Amino acid sequence: MFTTRKPLPGTSPGLLEPIQRDPAQQIKPQIKVVEYGGGDLTEREVESINDLPDCDGPGRVYWIEINGTGDGTILRALAEKYHLHPLALEDVLHTPQRPKMESYEDYIFIIAQMLYRVPDGRMVGEQVSMFLGKNLLITIQEDPEFDVFNPVRDRLRSGRGFIRKLGPDYLAYALLDAVIDHCFPVLEAVGDALEELEDSILERPRPESVVSIHEYRRTLLQMRRFVWPERDVVSALLHDESGLVSKETKVYLRDCYDHTIQIMDLVESYRDVASGLMELYLSAVGMRTNEIMRVLTVMSSIFIPLTFLAGLYGMNFDYDGGNKPLNMPELHQPHGYIVCVAVMIAISVGQIIFFKRKKWL
Repeated sequence: MFTTRKPLPGTSPGLLEPIQRDPAQQIKPQIKVVEYGGGDLTEREVESINDLPDCDGPGRVYWIEINGTGDGTILRALAEKYHLHPLALEDVLHTPQRPKMESYEDYIFIIAQMLYRVPDGRMVGEQVSMFLGKNLLITIQEDPEFDVFNPVRDRLRSGRGFIRKLGPDYLAYALLDAVIDHCFPVLEAVGDALEELEDSILERPRPESVVSIHEYRRTLLQMRRFVWPERDVVSALLHDESGLVSKETKVYLRDCYDHTIQIMDLVESYRDVASGLMELYLSAVGMRTNEIMRVLTVMSSIFIPLTFLAGLYGMNFDYDGGNKPLNMPELHQPHGYIVCVAVMIAISVGQIIFFKRKKWL
């Protein structure tokens, strides 16, 4: 679900060299700048870091979006222009990192894990890195094609809510809240899939169900691994004393913190459901096996007396016209075969009636 890119053991820390294991990941970063304040908003794309603003306009907020991490040169230039620590940018490149918040002298560094579903239905995880400054927010994503920030962009363009009235800390909250809230539809899809899987197991347990159960358990484990620390990230922002997070924004962060707790409750609940599905599958298989064995046992019980009669008459006794009364009867009777078969049918019908009265069938 998450693309892993880690440096080789022993590599010097702070080297901003992208680790590419897939040629498709070597994507040139797309750089966008959103500037707003005083009731107006401008958006533009830039080709290089040199074209980025100095972000020193009074009363202005600058949101710099960098989508793609395939060019270390651009990231090094970004670090030089805005005085970003190389260890922080190293965490940007070497994904996935555990969600966290770190305070530096002039900014706050935030890492979050974003979950979404691509058009083919797969669940994908992507790291989002943020640098929150006095009037600046820098966000860095891995994939330029997908994210969950379009509702925030629409709010910025339309001016709805408080997003244009407050500073970059509120914008960072809005993006973090979008990342966290987008876990709800993902979890809802997982919950619906688990319900369908439960119905299929009850109807007909199949070996493929075990594979699906393990896939969902692994997915939920990964979600727990990356969503749980985001609660600590929001808590750290709530208790931040650097002055970069205002009191007004902290009020909204409390609501975001509640959402992280709700998500963790859902993840734990679905993990219990997935574990219960494995027990349900084993129980269903056991019940189905018992049902099959019961039917086979009843069928065997019906054929036991029939086999006895057939074996008895197969001994080829000769009645000899009554001179040997202890030998097998009916051997020389014209309807002896029909009588024997009729006796077998009567025994079978009698057994079936008996088994049904005992509710064994």
